[in-house]
Amino acid sequence: MALWPASLRARLTLWFTLVLGAPLIAFAVGSYVIFSRTLLDRTDHFVADALTAFSRELSAERRLLPNTVTAAQKTVEEVRFRNLQIVILDSTGRVLALGAEAQEPATSGDRRPLDVSQLVVALRRLPWEPTTQTLPDAQGGYRLHARPFLLDRTPLRIAAAYPLHDVESILDRIRRTFVILIPLLLASAAAGGYFLARRSLSPVAAMAARASLISASTLHERLPVTTPGDELGGLATVVNDLLDRLERSFLQQRRFMADASHELRTPTAILRTEADVTLSRTARSEEEYRASFGVVQDASRRLTRIVDDLFLLARADAGHLVVRTEDIYLDDIVLDAVRGIRPIADQRGVRVELHGMVEAPVHGDRDLLGRLLLNLLDNAVKFSPAGGAVDVDLSRDGGRCVVTVTDAGPGIPVDAQARIFERFFRVDAARSRVEASATSGAGLGLAIARRIADAHRGTLDLAESQPGRTTFRATLPVSPPNQRA
Repeated sequence: MALWPASLRARLTLWFTLVLGAPLIAFAVGSYVIFSRTLLDRTDHFVADALTAFSRELSAERRLLPNTVTAAQKTVEEVRFRNLQIVILDSTGRVLALGAEAQEPATSGDRRPLDVSQLVVALRRLPWEPTTQTLPDAQGGYRLHARPFLLDRTPLRIAAAYPLHDVESILDRIRRTFVILIPLLLASAAAGGYFLARRSLSPVAAMAARASLISASTLHERLPVTTPGDELGGLATVVNDLLDRLERSFLQQRRFMADASHELRTPTAILRTEADVTLSRTARSEEEYRASFGVVQDASRRLTRIVDDLFLLARADAGHLVVRTEDIYLDDIVLDAVRGIRPIADQRGVRVELHGMVEAPVHGDRDLLGRLLLNLLDNAVKFSPAGGAVDVDLSRDGGRCVVTVTDAGPGIPVDAQARIFERFFRVDAARSRVEASATSGAGLGLAIARRIADAHRGTLDLAESQPGRTTFRATLPVSPPNQRA
């Protein structure tokens, strides 16, 4: 729309003016119509009352005088009303008597006198019944009342004409007043609306100016909150909360990149060092080559596991973690995970024991749930002392399956418990890198396990941690009977 202003400030000013101006104009028009109607009604009442009083006087004069014509002429001479012209006609339209107006001296020169011939012509055209109409002229016209009257069995028509010039003068002053005042009020409304819009939108301008300066390198900046109690203050608070989340996300991504680079640097450094050492001599024995490639193989496997874990987390962050759901039994997956971890547990002299196994039908991805349980078991075996035990329990709590993995390790320090599900976080970083493990050992196992639980509408939490006992609890919803294979 070409005429509609593009500026929000101008639009608010225009709307404010329209919202105030439309009722104001409607009020002015309504007031003018009501006032005009009231003045006209008062004129009609005055003329009607005057004709009634004149009719009584005419009847009284007829009883005293010999004929109707004489009584009519006598009455119009003696009974006069201010600015009221009275005419008496017989049934043929002949004028029997014509009264003169009793005008006020101050107003007698302000208007032209009534054209009697025009009045008589108009009366002759009217039907023989009570009639009220307006005779127009250049100064506002005359209000004409006519009614039939029976005098001594003689049908007559009595008519009276009252000038509307004073009424028109009053209405003209009202019109001029409205024409002057309404534009002034609308202009005042527009100025006030512009001031209010400018004052109300000034925080938005300040926020926009500050927001334009915020970039990836200045995410610590925040929008100004001048009025926290109103809508604009609430908007600034919401945007600042968004910036807080973005800053945390950027920091997490930077830390993720730094930690990932650090974790990838170790196996790649091992690969490069081993290759340089192997190639530094022109001749080596088969045993030396086998030992060297064994080191390369271990570093390659660790590097592959880290890359796979990073790829899985990247897909989960992007919402592209593919969950191939099917009707499965969680107890079977628990048994497979226990069997898979026992060779590593035997190397450390740790027992893995099952307790309370129940039938647990779930709807999920077999491989991902196996990865979740294997990560929990690997973490428990890794931190259990030699000769200790890892207890695995599977139970049902209403509509949810609950898997708990408990180890007898040293426990997790209180200040580290809130961070154990962060990526690349390790309570004992040095030990996790050198010990045998079913996972990458890069501090990604618990982070991956929680993302898998979230993808299955479940939870993974640290239920308990103290010296000699640490328990992780995973809960998953039981699949309804109608979804089971």
